[in-house]
Amino acid sequence: MLLKKTKSLCPICKKILEAEIVEKNGKVYIDRTCPDHGFFSYLYWDDAEAWRRYEDFDIKGNGVSNPQVIRDNSTCPFDCGLCNNHKSTTLLANIDLTNRCNLNCDFCFANARACGYIYEPTFEQVKSMLELLRSEKPTPAPAVQFAGGEPTLREDLFEIIALAKSMGFMQVQLATNGILIAKDPEFALKLRQSGLSTVYLHFDGVSKETNFKLTHDLKAIENLRKAKQGIVLVPTIIKGKNDHELGDIVRFAAENIDVIRGVNFQPVSFTGAASLEDITRERITIPELLDRIESQTKREVEKEDFYPVPCVVPISDFVEAYTGKPQLRFTAHQHCGAATYVFVRDKKIVPINRMIDVDAFFESIDRLTSQLSSAGPISRKMVAINGIKELYSSIKKSEEGGKELWTSLGKALITHNFDSLREFHWNALFIGMMHFMDNYNYDIERVSRCCIHYATPDGTLIPFCSYNSGPVFREQVWKKYSQPLD
Repeated sequence: MLLKKTKSLCPICKKILEAEIVEKNGKVYIDRTCPDHGFFSYLYWDDAEAWRRYEDFDIKGNGVSNPQVIRDNSTCPFDCGLCNNHKSTTLLANIDLTNRCNLNCDFCFANARACGYIYEPTFEQVKSMLELLRSEKPTPAPAVQFAGGEPTLREDLFEIIALAKSMGFMQVQLATNGILIAKDPEFALKLRQSGLSTVYLHFDGVSKETNFKLTHDLKAIENLRKAKQGIVLVPTIIKGKNDHELGDIVRFAAENIDVIRGVNFQPVSFTGAASLEDITRERITIPELLDRIESQTKREVEKEDFYPVPCVVPISDFVEAYTGKPQLRFTAHQHCGAATYVFVRDKKIVPINRMIDVDAFFESIDRLTSQLSSAGPISRKMVAINGIKELYSSIKKSEEGGKELWTSLGKALITHNFDSLREFHWNALFIGMMHFMDNYNYDIERVSRCCIHYATPDGTLIPFCSYNSGPVFREQVWKKYSQPLD
C-alpha cells in the first residue's frame, strides 16, 4: 500500500530517484528503482500504525529568512549550504573540533587514523562558525554541540566553550567518550566553570559485554557529579548487540538523576559499506526501540508516552502569538525521532502522560493561540492568563506532581520566568531517540526538514544527514581543511 511519495538515493551510485514509502505486512519500507542498479526496498519504520500516528504531526516550517544560497530543489541534497528550500531553522548546531580520537570504535562516523589526515579548525575558524550560527534570522541558533573525533583532545576546548557561552548560546554541549574526564576530575570541573551546559556521554550499555569502556564511563559520571555538571547518555543501539539493555539504561539514568539529565538513544546508521545481511540483522527502527523500552521497563514507560519532535510546535506558536516575537519552531520531520519526559519519584518512573493528558494539552494550546491571534494587544494578556488557568482542570490526570508541573509551565508561558520550571525539571528525565539516515533508508524530504546542522570553516551550514550520509559532505570539508597526519 502506498503511503506517500518522496525522493531518495540509489545506495550504490547515489543518483537522485523518485521513491515511494509503502506499507508491507504492517511495516513501512522506502522503495525506489535506479535505471543502472535496479530496485531497492529497505525498512523505514517497523510499525505502520505508529508511522501513521507520527504522520499526524507533519508540521512544515518556514526555514531561515536569510538563507545562505538561493536555488531550486532539484539538486537536493548535493548542493548544500542552508538554502531557501530548507524548511527548518538550526535548533542544534554541530561543530567538529577535531577528527583525532583516543578510541577506535568500528561504528564511528570518522576518525583521523582511518582518514589518514588531521582535521582541526583553528580557534578563529570556530569563532566564525559560531558567529554564522548566531546570525540566523528570524531566530539565532540556540544550541551548539562540540563534537569530533574526540573534542576533549583540543587544548583550547575550555576557551571555545567560554566563547560560545559569551555569544549567547543557551545550550553549549560536548559530545565525548569521557576517557579524559574519567582520568582527571579537574577536567570535569573546568568544563563546568567554562560554561558547559551538558556532557553528551557515549554510553552503549550497563554491562561490559555491551560497553567495553563501562569502567571509564562510571568514573567519568562520578567526576561530573562532583563537578555538578549535567550529563545526557548517548547509546548507539545495534540490534542483537545491546538492544536488550534499553530498559536497564533508562533505569541506570533514573537511579543517577542527580547528574544524568537524559538518555538520547541513537539507532545505528550504516554510513559505511554494509551488506543486506548486515542491515537486516542489525537495523533497528524507532518503533522497535519503543517496544523494547516498554517491555524492558515492564510498562513503566510505554510506547504511547513518546511523541515526535514537532509535537511542541503549538507551544512556540502560543508564545509567538502572545509576545509578538518570533520563536524557535521545532519543525523537524515527524519520523526523525521520538521523545518523552519521565519523573523519578520514590524510585518510581512516572511519565508526564500520567500527570496530564498531553494530547489534550496540545489541542487546547492550539485553540488558545487562535484566540490570542484575534485579541487586541491590551486584552491579549488576560486571554492568555484565563486560558492557562482553565487548561489545567481539563487536562489533568493526576494530582501527584501534575499541579506542580502545571504551575511551573504556566509561569514560564505567561511571565517567561523559567526558574520554577528549571527547578521542577531537575526531577525530570528526558528519554529521546533520533534515527539518523544512511544511504539505504534515505528520504530527501527528511533532509529538507532537518534541524540539526553542521557549521563548517567555509561558512556553510549543512543538514546532519547530508553531512554524514548521502553526499557525505564531512569527507569533503575535512579534506579541504586537512593537515598531514604526523
